[in-house]
Amino acid sequence: MTTATLEKTLASTQSGPVSRPSSAPKSVPSVLLGLDFGTNKSCVLAGAAGSGDIAVSKVVPTCVGYVKEGMVEGIIAGNAAVLYGDAALENKLHVNLVAPMEQGVIAQPDAARDFLRHLRGLADPTGRAEIRAVIGVPANAGEAAREDIRRCAHGIFDRVLLIPEPFLAALGFRDNSRLGQPGYIDPVINSLFIDIGGGTSDLCLVQGYFPTSEDQISIPFAGDAIDRLMEAELSRTYPNNGLSRHRVREIKEAHGYVGPSRRPLDVKVVIGGKAHVLELADVIGNACNTLIEKIYPALTTLIARASSDSVVALLQNIIITGGGSQLKGIDTVLQQKLAADGYESPKVRLAGQDYKRYVAIGALKAARAARENQWQVLL
Repeated sequence: MTTATLEKTLASTQSGPVSRPSSAPKSVPSVLLGLDFGTNKSCVLAGAAGSGDIAVSKVVPTCVGYVKEGMVEGIIAGNAAVLYGDAALENKLHVNLVAPMEQGVIAQPDAARDFLRHLRGLADPTGRAEIRAVIGVPANAGEAAREDIRRCAHGIFDRVLLIPEPFLAALGFRDNSRLGQPGYIDPVINSLFIDIGGGTSDLCLVQGYFPTSEDQISIPFAGDAIDRLMEAELSRTYPNNGLSRHRVREIKEAHGYVGPSRRPLDVKVVIGGKAHVLELADVIGNACNTLIEKIYPALTTLIARASSDSVVALLQNIIITGGGSQLKGIDTVLQQKLAADGYESPKVRLAGQDYKRYVAIGALKAARAARENQWQVLL
């Protein structure tokens, strides 16, 4: 996809007011920001306008910690009143943890504003730059969800573009240095992306143009839902186990898999200060395999919507990204199910270890390609 083509696809991404000429003095620096505002983790990339460099690249847990009242001086570094990301998690005994996002959309607006303000500070420590942010949103995010983001970003970012996350993931996954090389399959030309995050699993046909609502399916079942299923099963199997949601998530991230049972799968945990070894193969497998049950019908639905001329090549370019791509065997299981159902030589692959950054990389690419009249001013 050329820059001109990308600009054409961006033209339809915004509703509501569009930009007016900047009133900012020419001496004010302009910073472009690509943001994956995730339910559990967010990634922010930033660079100066007019430059191809990335000055800031951060992955931050999406959480805000408000320090509890009466805290003894010196317990919290700098006696801060609010902590973010890893700092908030490390001090969870001393703060009230708030998750700004649920199922890919803003659930706690005040915390979301505080978190976005923190991200702005990472991108522009001086606080003086004009910030233009491309923000990823779940596939088929409604206008209400989009407006919530715009409202929270008001006064923090100067201009925004909101673009579906799977499309940005494809743009970020694309290796521009290999375009035109023999054998390189451009994911932006004809692919199907499965982006499994914390709150939603988003599937999208990416075929060289900005995806329509028919090209996208968003499922409110992803990493957080797996955590809840594991918690419920643990409570039945090991009553009063006392494991926190954070610990359950750590177990899933370390041992999560799909497909046949991987017994035995023994996991060491600490309950009531004592070490225990729990056999968790079925607890983990049953919860994770539920994700396959949710995703597979959506996958075949989108394949059916692809044109007959594109579908054979499309089946060779199904890409899984997001945190869910780290579940062991997920690519193999989906590929086997497609083959068993008669699809022609399907190939499902993982985006790789850089999965946390692809949406933000694509967002920064989109920011650099956007025309002046495509930015929405936050009045």
